Amino acid sequence: MTENRYPVLEIDLGKLEHNLREIMTRCEVSGIQVAGVVKGFTAWPEIARIYERCGCPYLASSRIGQLKRLREAGIQTPLMLLRVPMLSELDEVAEIADISLQSEPEVLRRLDAAVAGVCAARRHKVILMADQGDLREGFWNRQELIGTAVEVERNLPHLELAGIGTNLTCFGSVKATPEKMRELLEIAAQVEAVVGRKLQYVCGGASSSLHMVLDGTMPAGVNLLRLGESMLLGDFLGCEMDFTYKDVFTLKAEVIEVKDKPSYPVGELAADAFGRTRQYEDRGIRRRALAAMGLVDYGNYTDIHPRMEGVEVIGASSDHTILDVEAVKDRIHVGDVLEFDISYASMVYLTNTESVQREYLQEDC
Repeated sequence: MTENRYPVLEIDLGKLEHNLREIMTRCEVSGIQVAGVVKGFTAWPEIARIYERCGCPYLASSRIGQLKRLREAGIQTPLMLLRVPMLSELDEVAEIADISLQSEPEVLRRLDAAVAGVCAARRHKVILMADQGDLREGFWNRQELIGTAVEVERNLPHLELAGIGTNLTCFGSVKATPEKMRELLEIAAQVEAVVGRKLQYVCGGASSSLHMVLDGTMPAGVNLLRLGESMLLGDFLGCEMDFTYKDVFTLKAEVIEVKDKPSYPVGELAADAFGRTRQYEDRGIRRRALAAMGLVDYGNYTDIHPRMEGVEVIGASSDHTILDVEAVKDRIHVGDVLEFDISYASMVYLTNTESVQREYLQEDC
């Protein structure tokens, strides 16, 4: 018996390389380096090697285990840890990561000792994060940030104060704006005045900051961005990118049932398998198709989008995706394979499950 092929996530490496080079070139014109964020595809080495080939200065992830996977796969590009590390993983951070984002003095002190334990001559770069209102990680008190910068510079010999950074949009939905970037540059200037030297990096955030590069409003001095979704999907809210491919990733699923059924459940309603109550629209008898994939594969059915016009995703359970195909009912049959575009959120799920196969295309674009 052969192994089931579907669902499958198809990755066009040629189109991805095109996106990386196009975006990195535009950033370089503005004096900005790019840390390629690989957590969206779970740091699969086959994809990460495209970033390395394109000359990304750093490969970045929030998970030290993903960075370890890259090292074990032979990736030589310097590795950046995006999430402030747990005390329990500092030994691994010291051994594997070259640079990390930081916001806790105690973590920094313990990391300094961990780096010394790995190699007395080794230095680990750190970027101190300033919280500019998005209220995730970062120093809220500016004097605490400056004091910590001084401590790293003068008292923690195995750490190198590489720069100041920020995170916007990810939690508090705070927009990345030129005003926020100028504020970040002011913080960096204050740190530089106290430590008496120029910092290597002023890290202006993630893909939510890319629009300022593209429309020419990024203040001079911001010289590092952490980019994931914008390069992988060739798109990001607020960015005009007519030079990228939007179909690097294709989700394919096989149809296992096609039948005419009522559009409103029949019987007394309760919660679904995930404990949620739903609202349904009675549209009469409709042609429905089931695809052999579900929420455990992609997370939320609203994050996958059929490419065939007339196909509508109306719901899902753990292992089934329910499609309304009334508009194309003569074109959908059992055994057909349907294609879907995916979101960044669904990509994280799809690349983390063994039930989804993966295939790579390498084309010149």
